[in-house]
Amino acid sequence: MDEIRKSLSFLNSDLIKKIEESSTIQEIPKNTQILREGQYVKVIPIVLSGLIRVFSRFSDKELLLYYIKPSESCIMSFAASLKNDPSRVYASTEEDSKVLLLPVEDVSSWIHQFPSINTLFYQQYNLRYSELLDTISHVIFDKMDKRLYNYLIEKSRLTNQNPLKVSHREIASGLGTAREVISRVMKKLEQEGKVIQHQNSVEIKAR
Repeated sequence: MDEIRKSLSFLNSDLIKKIEESSTIQEIPKNTQILREGQYVKVIPIVLSGLIRVFSRFSDKELLLYYIKPSESCIMSFAASLKNDPSRVYASTEEDSKVLLLPVEDVSSWIHQFPSINTLFYQQYNLRYSELLDTISHVIFDKMDKRLYNYLIEKSRLTNQNPLKVSHREIASGLGTAREVISRVMKKLEQEGKVIQHQNSVEIKAR
């Protein structure tokens, strides 16, 4: 329970006690889908450790929207749950994760009993809104080499890994493009001295 109190230290102590009584902690392996498009949200996740990726799917392509890091939640799940709407996004674990699951029905009542819980979701809304604007800007204005390089830098920062164990197909899914495009652009980045490609990983050279 110390993990909950540490992650949610800004909340009212009575609310934290309610969360401890009503919520569950689940350890979820890497690359596990935890939410799909069209699914009704029954629990709202707060990441205690690990990393979750939230993405949208268009035809046969995916587009990474944002990552949920420790002490963060998914505002898209929160919004869908309050309106009892089906989810418009997918979510899966980027690495082994420990997640606090808040029952939707309890969250709805806590909003009225403990206004401090709104602090959590207002923070998340501001954060995700900014991230989504950045994503849209990158998709519209940035060339693929810049998008790819920024993607690698961000993934390395979040996972604390370099080299990154990531396939061209996985990168293509995250950036909403084809694997062949990523392979071609990755070769360009390598020629420019920005990355080194190994057999099963990509190393980002010091900037």
